[in-house]
Amino acid sequence: MIIGTCEVTFRADWVTSLKEKRMVLKSLMEKTRHKFNISIAEVDNQDNHKLLTIGFACVTNESRHADSMVQHVLDFMEKNTEAELIYAEREII
Repeated sequence: MIIGTCEVTFRADWVTSLKEKRMVLKSLMEKTRHKFNISIAEVDNQDNHKLLTIGFACVTNESRHADSMVQHVLDFMEKNTEAELIYAEREII
């Protein structure tokens, strides 16, 4: 069993409140969860309305497939939000 994980942080300078952040975050996470078979959640910066930190994980039987899935999810998330990707830490276990 191979597990691919990633913690990604986006900066959304145009977001003005935590309520607006939650709407943006919920939309992005639901689109991503619907497109890919992954576990996804907000993992940090819950009180900062400018930063969105999301963690996701996938399980597979090959390292190459896990790495590919993580990259596809990152690409999808970048294309489906106006927020700027500022940090991504990947790990294949």
